[in-house]
Amino acid sequence: MIEKLAAGVVQVQTPIGPRYVVPPTWLQRVYLVWMFRNFPILPHAVLSRRQQRMIDRMCSEQRFASMAYADGMDEVPVIGTIEHRPPAGSDPLPPRRPVASATAQGLAAGIRQRS
Repeated sequence: MIEKLAAGVVQVQTPIGPRYVVPPTWLQRVYLVWMFRNFPILPHAVLSRRQQRMIDRMCSEQRFASMAYADGMDEVPVIGTIEHRPPAGSDPLPPRRPVASATAQGLAAGIRQRS
């Protein structure tokens, strides 16, 4: 517990792999330890708006641990893990259907071939 308060990091699951976020203040570490008091892994969607903003702000401020730091994660206490999902609007769109005129031309060509 004391190790997490002194030097803990938060693991954030991203589409490009796990990242380790260093909370900038001691008070944020205390709040994060409290957030993860019952579960070591939390989906981003179950967090309150305030908690989501805090995690998003820490991620956007580029407070990620360096790769050398991440390689030694066995030694660094992880406060908890956030399953961070991209926003729903960023999902790729389904394939578009062909334009009706192109479909009609294809049908007309098929009919001509059969005749």
